[in-house]
Amino acid sequence: MCAFSHLGPEMPAAPRQVLCDAQRLVVKVGSSLVTDEGRGLDVAAVANWAHEIAALRQRGREVLLVSSGAVAEGMKRLGWSRRPHAMQQLQAAAAVGQMGLAQVYESEFRRHGMQTAQILLTHDDLADRTRYLNARSTLTTLLALGVVPVINENDTVVTDEIKVGDNDTLGALVANLIEADVLLILTDQAGLHTADPRIDPQARLLHRVRAGDPALESAAGGAGSPLGKGGMLTKVLAARRAASGGAHTVVASGREPGVLRRLVEGEELGTLFVADTPKLAARKQWIADQLQLRGALVLDSGAVVALLRDGKSLLPVGVRMVQGDFARGDVVACVDADTQEVARGLINYAASDARRIIGRASGEIASILGFVEEPELIHRSNLVLRG
Repeated sequence: MCAFSHLGPEMPAAPRQVLCDAQRLVVKVGSSLVTDEGRGLDVAAVANWAHEIAALRQRGREVLLVSSGAVAEGMKRLGWSRRPHAMQQLQAAAAVGQMGLAQVYESEFRRHGMQTAQILLTHDDLADRTRYLNARSTLTTLLALGVVPVINENDTVVTDEIKVGDNDTLGALVANLIEADVLLILTDQAGLHTADPRIDPQARLLHRVRAGDPALESAAGGAGSPLGKGGMLTKVLAARRAASGGAHTVVASGREPGVLRRLVEGEELGTLFVADTPKLAARKQWIADQLQLRGALVLDSGAVVALLRDGKSLLPVGVRMVQGDFARGDVVACVDADTQEVARGLINYAASDARRIIGRASGEIASILGFVEEPELIHRSNLVLRG
């Protein structure tokens, strides 16, 4: 039975029934909750998370765990006292630490008679349509078998610098990948406040907000603040990304005793980011979750209305400019005159051909190019509107 308390004024009071009803959850735990102040993994803390997740599984909930801590454990095993800056050293620490992370989780879940599986993902795994579907199939099969997937970014092969907070984004991507009901981001903070509580003693905890509200980024501190670099800002952005797939997000303190049980019983802990959009079909969710777009189409005002209000496909006549170099089938952004993204989708023409037909009627494509792939630049079935 859920027990609810009065919600704050940031949104109309409503029970957290979405947490009571959630059947598939992605739980993300930050480094501070699984490591011993930078001295490697805290086995007791990992044991606690295994205990809490096992309890959720016994209640029939499906749980996927996104866990930080590999680099810290690798540093301990390598005898390093300071976090390195060189990418190859970070990757080496992650490679060594992943062994320890997997071993500890496997051991602690086994105490509850549960199996775990280690899943390492990269952006390429989620950007490629076939690999995306393979990852989705693997994860859903593991859940059906009662296995708890322990997921992390494959830091040993990524080409970008390893950033604190990347697992927030990864958690949102995984939530969308497997159509989770809720993403639970557990951290060392109580949730999102109206200001940085470490600076402003008047800062108030926000209990319930809309995930897509642009004002939340300011509350999170902005990109240049202590909170904004790998801190609360990444969690706000992750909540917005998860909401695009219909998943609600909670950011709460992982130091609260029994936090997972209390959350799924409806207790008002942390900040609930409400998703106002329904779940997308798998194909459109893959399009929506692309982190790296190949180019952009600048639309006129009529095309923006046709997409946003009328649900139409994007025709060449409504495009003013083509940016970037992309191939047929790539994911590109559709932006308005102020460069704000209004949609994204799978383009039917390469950039060189698109530049030749923009501003022209679909009936002119054959005479201009000598062939017709499709009458639309992007068909509405391959188009996702941005909230």
